[in-house]
Amino acid sequence: MLSSKAKPVQRILMMDDDPFFCHRNPEVLIRQGYEVNAAEAGGVGWEDLQLNHCHLVIIERDLPGLNGIEILKKLRSARRAGPVIMTTGKLSSARATRHAPLQPVVTLLKPHTITELLGAGDVVLGVTTIACEEFVPTIRHRPTPDEELKL
Repeated sequence: MLSSKAKPVQRILMMDDDPFFCHRNPEVLIRQGYEVNAAEAGGVGWEDLQLNHCHLVIIERDLPGLNGIEILKKLRSARRAGPVIMTTGKLSSARATRHAPLQPVVTLLKPHTITELLGAGDVVLGVTTIACEEFVPTIRHRPTPDEELKL
């Protein structure tokens, strides 16, 4: 008889001040088998990070209170180097993460589709080996030096 081990549930923390994204995205991620907590403010999200381990953090760059960049800095200074997807409506936010230790794994530009978010999450968490660019055209990895000059 073969023993089948259940795959451990991966935990995601979603931080977005837009109630639509903060509620819709976690619902979809939960249906995909992830455990998800959501926070509409950076301070609340940071508190959650202090209490719970996350496999992935999805942060809106412009959160009230602690913004996404500040949370990313806190994560890195606390040596909590888990993967981070930064969402933003502004490409210029990449300038704030230009220093290598602070860069998120992926920056996802808004408006994004749920398919793009799921694809980015699956790639970051190793659920799939397909490159982001093959199915998620609006995902941008770390900005190139040329992009930095335009910011």
